[in-house]
Amino acid sequence: MSIAVTPYVRNVLLLDGLVSGAAGIVMAAGASLLAPLLSLPVDLLFWAGIVLLPWCAALVFLARRSAISRMLMLDVIAINALWVAASFGIMVAGLVQPNLLGVLFVTAQALTVALFVALQLGVMLRAGAAA
Repeated sequence: MSIAVTPYVRNVLLLDGLVSGAAGIVMAAGASLLAPLLSLPVDLLFWAGIVLLPWCAALVFLARRSAISRMLMLDVIAINALWVAASFGIMVAGLVQPNLLGVLFVTAQALTVALFVALQLGVMLRAGAAA
């Protein structure tokens, strides 16, 4: 079963890709500048940024298709949800000790990704209603 990539679905995927790509570039290129401002490890910022770059490419690739499988859309949702859980998890578990600005940074990016999860779940619900 597949989901038609309507303009709405395309826009959701492209916006997720754009935001992910921009965050990836800022975090990877600016890790050494951001780390002391946020009290987050340079390596965490750098590698999280690097991970976002192929993710951005994958989302843009999916957005350019005419249809994608439901399983693939569920994978996108799951990966985004894991990012949100990991973002909060590293703070709750004490793996990082960001300052207030760092907490706001991690929280803002996690909530942004959570918004994409909600939008993508909406895509799944619309596709289910159409089936």
